[in-house]
Amino acid sequence: MSGWYLHNLLLGAIIAVTALAWFKGSWPERFGASLNLLFAALFFVLQLAMKPDALATSLLVMDGLLGVGFMLLALRYTSLWLGAAMLLQGGQFSLHAYYYVMAKPVDRLFAVVNNVVSWGILAAILAGVGATWMNSRKLARKQLAL
Repeated sequence: MSGWYLHNLLLGAIIAVTALAWFKGSWPERFGASLNLLFAALFFVLQLAMKPDALATSLLVMDGLLGVGFMLLALRYTSLWLGAAMLLQGGQFSLHAYYYVMAKPVDRLFAVVNNVVSWGILAAILAGVGATWMNSRKLARKQLAL
C-alpha cells in the first residue's frame, strides 16, 4: 500500500479523534486533540508548499512546539494520557532531530517509527477521551441513584 493512503488514513483518524474529543472529552482532551489536528494540518500544508530540504527544519520546529504544547497541558492537567502523548511526541522529536543532524535521507525505518508514534499519540488522546467519558457516565449514574 502506498504511503499516501496511509497518510490520508492517519489524517482522517486525527480528524475523527478530534471530533470525538470535542463531543465526549473534557478541556484537556479537546485542547490536546485540537493541537494535534492543527499541527497535522500545518504539516500537510507545508509539505505541499516547501521543498524537502527546507521541510526538515520546519518539521523539527513543529515537533518541538507540539511537544511543548503537550508538556504544558501535562503540567496543568495531570493525567496519564497526557504523559504518554508528551513522551511519544518527545520520541518523535528525537527521531526527526537524529535524521536532521546526521543528514540521513528519509527511509522506511523513519516512516514506520513516525507512523507508529503518530498512531500512539492518537491512541493516548483516545484513551483520555474514553476515561473522561466513562467517568462522566459513572457520575451520572451515581447522581441518578441518589
